[in-house]
Amino acid sequence: MAVAEQPVQVEVDGERFEITPRQGQPGTYDYSWLSGPDAGYGYSSSSSDPRPLTPAEHEQSIRDFLAQTNPETGHLD
Repeated sequence: MAVAEQPVQVEVDGERFEITPRQGQPGTYDYSWLSGPDAGYGYSSSSSDPRPLTPAEHEQSIRDFLAQTNPETGHLD
């Protein structure tokens, strides 16, 4: 999984996400949960420095998000 300047779709643990880098904000990404409960639902993330995240860091970010969601609602509590 490589995340470039354009949105990219990835699958992590059976769930599909689109990762969109924010223009003019290096190290900041918007994650849309494509296979989630609601269209447009997701989260944003910023690194502590402006470097691009590695594929492994994106996967871990998504796993951390999924671990925080309520399995009954698919939303953060």
